[in-house]
Amino acid sequence: MPATTEPRADRLRTSNLCEVKGVSHEFPQPNGQKLRVLDDVTLAVRPGEVVALLGPSGCGKSTILRIIAGLIKPTRGEVFYHGQPLPGLNPGVAIVFQSFALYPWMTVQQNVETVLRAAGRPGGELKGRAEGSIRMVGLSGFEEAYPRELSGGMKQRVGMARGLSVDPEILLMDEPFSHVDALTAESLRAEVLDIWGAQKQRLSSILLVSHDITEVAYMADRIVILAANPGRVRTVVENKLPRPRDYRSQQLLSLVDYLHEIITHSEMPDVPTPAGPQAPSKTYEPLPAALPSEISGLLEYLDARGGKEDVYRIAGDTNREFGQVINVVKAAEMLDLVDTPKRMVVLEPDGKRFVAASPQDRQSLWRQHLLRLRLFKDVFEALKKQPRYEIDRDFVLELIVMNMPQENYERMFETFSHWSRFGDLFVYDEDTEKISIADGLIEEGTKG
Repeated sequence: MPATTEPRADRLRTSNLCEVKGVSHEFPQPNGQKLRVLDDVTLAVRPGEVVALLGPSGCGKSTILRIIAGLIKPTRGEVFYHGQPLPGLNPGVAIVFQSFALYPWMTVQQNVETVLRAAGRPGGELKGRAEGSIRMVGLSGFEEAYPRELSGGMKQRVGMARGLSVDPEILLMDEPFSHVDALTAESLRAEVLDIWGAQKQRLSSILLVSHDITEVAYMADRIVILAANPGRVRTVVENKLPRPRDYRSQQLLSLVDYLHEIITHSEMPDVPTPAGPQAPSKTYEPLPAALPSEISGLLEYLDARGGKEDVYRIAGDTNREFGQVINVVKAAEMLDLVDTPKRMVVLEPDGKRFVAASPQDRQSLWRQHLLRLRLFKDVFEALKKQPRYEIDRDFVLELIVMNMPQENYERMFETFSHWSRFGDLFVYDEDTEKISIADGLIEEGTKG
């Protein structure tokens, strides 16, 4: 019987292991502006529980993890460990990162011992502790293997062994299963829960960052759902399903559906779409991080299914992370190519025209829709006033920073450039850092 079926005695303790109160954080940008990634976040890790942070890109999940670890000092707010303010590195945590981050010239044993040495463990303990943690994650016999000889799942097991070797009270896991295949990820989740449930170490709690809704429903006792730009706590869902859990059980599937509903409602709120052609937007809207190829792929997918589909089904059919599917859907909706009533994604008339169009006509239609967005319209008007129809990259960056100060301006400029190129609207030269109007547009006049 799995160790996780037994109730944990440490859950009877009422004091928090670790807590962040009113934490906000800003990262300085090269232009002197500050990008706020967290806003007034308060959450706690209690004894004997698995807590998951779930939310879209840009909600600061990994930043929260690093603040709890003491790797980042928050701009505002406080961090406590066992009720005491945390002055620096958190002595009771270890991190398992998303990337394997193994030293390729070291064996498995040496990779684990390096972490112990950095943690200040006595030399006489290194070999025994390393072997014990390697055995715990099922890698006995691979102590002398090098990373190049290991599969992705085995490399992540080495990462887990490194974290467990220092005997943490809280194990922080930053999307630890995102770089392995689905079957390996399922196996690793079960193994992590068995190690945690065995209660043979000091390990009391796990704080997991994830983008996988099914994963958090399977693993977590509490699910903290975050909103983005800036990151903040939207709601906390208590998961009282008994362990061990079954991915196929109706209770777990119902919880997954409920979590989907929360995220869909927050990221794709129902807003009535005015009938007829849309006028150019008067406000600046953040551009979702979605490639034109992803947006056109979504339109093709919908067209092949009668013009509409449930957003959850889209994520499942395409095997894409739900948050990225939301980004693609939001981008298509911003361009007036789809509508999103409730959980459905529905092709708009221009979306249908896009699918049926030739490559040249797709380009023209895309360009027309771009020029309805304030950012593209303002850049186009500014370019027409220049003698050589070109401006510096910094002009666009300034528009983004001044009108959307909470956004990551480098990421948004990258999206701006991809969308512009696909519509043959603007051309960006990376060598000169100049943006110019695509050939022929000035002579032909404004398109759209």
